[in-house]
Amino acid sequence: MIFKVITLFFVFMAVLAMFGRLRFPKLPDSVTRRLGRTCPDCGRPQIGKGPCPCRERRA
Repeated sequence: MIFKVITLFFVFMAVLAMFGRLRFPKLPDSVTRRLGRTCPDCGRPQIGKGPCPCRERRA
């Protein structure tokens, strides 16, 4: 009985994953660039519009 429940759960999750991929196939590059903006010098994530602290230390 428990084997059937686990199997149905995995089948249900696989079907949900397929529908999720159909609905949200892939994010465009502009969205991923905006979400994952990093400093070109040190690689830290950029938060806000100001300069990175590594650039402030150098100046």
